[in-house]
Amino acid sequence: MWWFTSPRIAFGEDALEQLNNIEGDRVLIVTDPVVRKLGMVDLVVNELKKEPRSVEVFDQVEPEPSFENVQKAAGFARGFQPDLIVGLGGGSCIDAAKAAWVLYERPDLAVDAVSPLTKLDLRKKARLVAIPTTAGTGSDATWVAMLTDKAQNMKLDYFASRELVPDFSILDPRFVLGLPKQATAYTGIDAIVQGIEAYVNQWRNDFSDCMALQSVQIMFEYVPKAFDNPDDVNARQKTQIGSTMSGLAFGNSQVGLIHALGHALGAVFHLPHGLAVGVSCPYAIQFSSRNAAARYSDIARVIGVRDESAERATEMLVESLKKLMVRLSIPLSLRNAGISQRDFEESLPTLIEQTGRSTCTFVDPRVPDVEEIRKLLVCVYDGSKVDF
Repeated sequence: MWWFTSPRIAFGEDALEQLNNIEGDRVLIVTDPVVRKLGMVDLVVNELKKEPRSVEVFDQVEPEPSFENVQKAAGFARGFQPDLIVGLGGGSCIDAAKAAWVLYERPDLAVDAVSPLTKLDLRKKARLVAIPTTAGTGSDATWVAMLTDKAQNMKLDYFASRELVPDFSILDPRFVLGLPKQATAYTGIDAIVQGIEAYVNQWRNDFSDCMALQSVQIMFEYVPKAFDNPDDVNARQKTQIGSTMSGLAFGNSQVGLIHALGHALGAVFHLPHGLAVGVSCPYAIQFSSRNAAARYSDIARVIGVRDESAERATEMLVESLKKLMVRLSIPLSLRNAGISQRDFEESLPTLIEQTGRSTCTFVDPRVPDVEEIRKLLVCVYDGSKVDF
């Protein structure tokens, strides 16, 4: 058996007003300095204070938050004792809010002790609201928090529990209007990859399938429009919805090899997550298509590709992704992303090891061996076609 899990989602103009319908007397906002500087924290605080509440802000979330960073946030929470936690920002802020929430409610747990098998027994002290300010990660709808283990220079992809799904997700377009082009591109391609992998991985199911296909269709159409016109309200709303749908899709199935590669590349080369998964995407699809061409051809059809052959449709999907990446100024290889040949070759053993042990790898339609991971990484670096 399986569960379909989802937060309660408010979306559309003025969705932020729904904060007034969420109980909580002591509210902690978890965010980063950029989101605060942009005035988004003030929007949330002003809405919260329409009711008599005590509000505090932790605004020190790092990009790709580390163990130490979320422990610091949890310590801040323990000092304030909130009964409502609001994760405000991109995926890093929402993931940090999730992790801080766990450590606040369960101070007996170490960060690396949390896994899908851990019974957390949350919501004894607080509930969680997610307010995304980007349209890509889908973290507002998932049960995973991506954290960085600085000691091992790797991303932890098993800090996860179905209890971590936020209670509420608020999608108000005010928070994504004017999002810079690069952030629009990187988060947009991440959402597309999430939808693709949710549809093809071994844990897919009928419920996740519909969310996956719809998310890919929406994001393919509207990410370029949002990229070209950052103040296009309709495009921004659509990408918000498509992003959360991608989170619902992979949060109720899984991702796959693209994310395994992306996590390793992001940890080793400190690439933004969307860039790391985007640059890996065409090559991992070529590799996995041997076992999933029919599924990839379904995805191709929802973005307008018509071809009788599943194999040819998959090839056209890859070409469509590459064209989209070029339009969004996303490099098509690690070399073009600025990684030197020397740095790549020196890091290759670590990249192979981290990709091979990622939980995402084992649910991919085609699980690679060590040599196949090496060859695949070389293709990602060079931009060469995968033909093995």
